[in-house]
Amino acid sequence: MKKSRVLVSGGAGYIGSHTTVELIAAGYDVVVVDNFSNSDMSAVENVRRITGADIPFEEVDCCDRTALRRVFEHYDFDSAIHFAASKAVGESIEKPLEYYGNNLSSLLNVLSLMREFGRHNIVFSSSCTVYGEPDKQPVTEQTPRKSATSPYGNTKQMCEDILRDSVAAYDGLKGIALRYFNPIGAHPSALIGELPRGVPQNLVPYITQTAAGIRECLSVFGDDYPTPDGSCIRDYIDVVDLAKAHVAAIRRMIEGKEKAPYEVFNVGTGRGVSVLELVDRFQKVNGVKLNYRIAPRRAGDIIAIWADPTLANTELGWKAERTLDETLAAAWAWEKHLREKE
Repeated sequence: MKKSRVLVSGGAGYIGSHTTVELIAAGYDVVVVDNFSNSDMSAVENVRRITGADIPFEEVDCCDRTALRRVFEHYDFDSAIHFAASKAVGESIEKPLEYYGNNLSSLLNVLSLMREFGRHNIVFSSSCTVYGEPDKQPVTEQTPRKSATSPYGNTKQMCEDILRDSVAAYDGLKGIALRYFNPIGAHPSALIGELPRGVPQNLVPYITQTAAGIRECLSVFGDDYPTPDGSCIRDYIDVVDLAKAHVAAIRRMIEGKEKAPYEVFNVGTGRGVSVLELVDRFQKVNGVKLNYRIAPRRAGDIIAIWADPTLANTELGWKAERTLDETLAAAWAWEKHLREKE
């Protein structure tokens, strides 16, 4: 029986590289496209090392429809996972036009080419930011979407709407939007992990770079929120667990088990962890001391959000398995691996 092949856009990025590993482990063939806007070739090479697979790779910007069309012409695949997008909340507030241009155009190109070439299944990389500042915790898939607190979050809402409307309009097209909570950690091999360009926009890379002495001090943005310790609360999910959710979503569509042509799932642990709690756990797990300070609140941050992952647990047959301690240990091992290479 012929293996199914999956196009992974943004497959050299943080979540895309881990998902490529898990797809191959699950028996799928993969073709990766990436423009290296927030990654480099080492991620592709290390995915090949981990899997032992000679993964086809094309350096393509998904906003370049002509170049992306050549990928569709050259490779036979029925399914796609679309990661390629700019992803930093703070940066999106400073550069809204870049975020709207990149995140919308890339999805529009992928969907229009899937329709043209008769490719059927797409998993979209969405985010819990679509819920804005929710009234109740935890959030379910029925929690109302609110006005986004950043252009990044708004692009995720708009892309979900584009996917929903496309699936409704075009026979044969099926889509699943996975609403991620806060991916952290790295592969247990320490060969792939989060590789930010310049100053990290996400918490855990800033923690690990501070622990490694690259950053002088970690800023915790606000300790006066209405939470037990005053810092924001998030649902931190291990990136390997998150990657496996994509495999489950692809399998669901290929096997025809979806209950509607367009479905949405929350992908989280179901547990809220505060920023200060995460900092404390990192120090204890890894035996390191972090230099950190309390800074003013940051624009675009919400107070608290965590998932009710019941639907993904029951329908996708998926659940988060790795502990927070395991995840933070893997993040530190990845950071040390990067420093050893220098």
